[in-house]
Amino acid sequence: MGVMTKFRDNTGIILWILIGSFGLLWVIMDVYDPNALSAGPSTLGSVNGEPISLEEYNQRVQYYSTAYTQQTGASMTAETRAIYETQVWEDLVSATLLEQKMDELGITVTDGEVLEMAYGDNPDPLIYQYFAREDGSIDRFAVENVLASGDYTQEAIAIELQLRQKRRQDKLRNFITAGIQVTDQDVEKEFKRRNSFAEFSFIRFPFNEVDEAEVVTSDNDLRSYYEENKERYKQEESYRARLVSFSTLPTSQDTTEILEEVAGLSNSFAATDNDSLFLIRQQSITPYTNVFVNRDEIREEYAPVLDVAVGEVTEALNLGSSAAIIKKVAEEGDEIKFVVFSLPFEALPSTIDDAAENADEFFFFASEETSFDEEAERAGLSVQEVFATKGNSFISGLGASQQALDFFRDADEGDVSEPIELGTQFVVIELVEKTPEGFRPFEEVEALIGTQVRNEKRKEIAVSNISNLVAANASLESLATAASKEIQTVDNLAANSSVITGAGREPGIVGAIFEMEDGQTSGVLEGLNAAYVVQVNTITRAIPSTLDGATAQQIRAELEQLESQKYLSIWLDELKEEADITDNRSRLFR
Repeated sequence: MGVMTKFRDNTGIILWILIGSFGLLWVIMDVYDPNALSAGPSTLGSVNGEPISLEEYNQRVQYYSTAYTQQTGASMTAETRAIYETQVWEDLVSATLLEQKMDELGITVTDGEVLEMAYGDNPDPLIYQYFAREDGSIDRFAVENVLASGDYTQEAIAIELQLRQKRRQDKLRNFITAGIQVTDQDVEKEFKRRNSFAEFSFIRFPFNEVDEAEVVTSDNDLRSYYEENKERYKQEESYRARLVSFSTLPTSQDTTEILEEVAGLSNSFAATDNDSLFLIRQQSITPYTNVFVNRDEIREEYAPVLDVAVGEVTEALNLGSSAAIIKKVAEEGDEIKFVVFSLPFEALPSTIDDAAENADEFFFFASEETSFDEEAERAGLSVQEVFATKGNSFISGLGASQQALDFFRDADEGDVSEPIELGTQFVVIELVEKTPEGFRPFEEVEALIGTQVRNEKRKEIAVSNISNLVAANASLESLATAASKEIQTVDNLAANSSVITGAGREPGIVGAIFEMEDGQTSGVLEGLNAAYVVQVNTITRAIPSTLDGATAQQIRAELEQLESQKYLSIWLDELKEEADITDNRSRLFR
């Protein structure tokens, strides 16, 4: 009975799994017929001529929105919705490409394979998910009842479709990754990395200790570095823009009204016999507690509760980010029990409405009547410069905003955005400049290159100076004395670590240490931020003969999974690069 109820309660979830559960890489496409899609205003875009349905897009966005509300208890913000809308588009594009590739390769799934996944000796994890008993075994009767009974036709179809599509995608994944092999040598090497440890001493020479006066660069140095490292300065389409903001932080009036609201609940709080229920019903942000606290351990902001009698409530308190009243529940000697009710200080609807109205008014006049600058001056607003790059949701000068990126993608230079609602503000943005993808010009990155070239020169000087010191000092102790440095010691560094205590992230140095022998002292080793001289005390190396079969199998599986994930990600990216993808979102949603 429990399994049947579980299925009836989760019918919608099961159906939505068909279009959402496999993530970006393995999104299911068999839940609708692509050939039935019509061109025109209902077509969101196309992949190699195959249309992407606006209806399917809206269904998935709605699914994510519903799931978000169920999980968080709140509606999506405009910014969160924009992030999910972008994800849904990427899902649909990837899913279409995968479907096309499976059709091209002739990948199919037989009824026998589906039956084996459901009824075989090794059922698919989905079967375990819905039909497992408490002891972990499969309830075979429930499987038969749901999949074969007419009472569960919808659920049975949903499960069959998911199993069939999952098996089909497994075949595609196996086909793509068939050439990936993890050798016995790879397994043994990884075993050694995980089970080898070093004890060593070192002296660290930070590169930033080099006197800046010693670092001399020329224009020719900078231009040569630019040409030799030009790929570093290749960028996606980028945007330079300006914005004005309208705060939605709580005003002093909001704070006063929330304090008054909390104060107005004092009598009800004092009279209630069920403090826990009161906090829940009034949506307190401070959870209910039922413990005694020593007077001396009570937080300073809660101190007013010391001055009220048992059963009484304090006056409304301003705790900085919230308003609170505190009820003394009991008192025994030096200990008291109390309950805190609090509400956050947040902008009231009228404050948010005012900000939205001001932003709408600015947008209208800046885009239709005057100009961005004139309207900002008239409204007494400061204009802020921002910079963004396509594909990077973090915008310099603004923070993360998918909504702003969507505007930049679709806008022309000089366009002004409608108000964009972010966490604590509305913003209106003017796109000033859109730069196509390509190499950034030397003049634009000259300052950055100057810093990089100086850093390289600084490294060269540091390594040269330290090499001279090493040549004149045979021991680590004498080197430390000559350089006025301390010797640091690490007792148990694993070979698969990338961080050295006292030095930070230095994977290259770690690798060099495990190439050394017991008692050996290195020359000058160049790290990420410093040079090092290392003396190995002992290295405990893993013995391959202690690698048992189970551990080897586990390591092999982990390495194969990592390699497959990397290869599949690259493969899908290349598939997208080669595809003819048409994106009509800007035309449909503007």
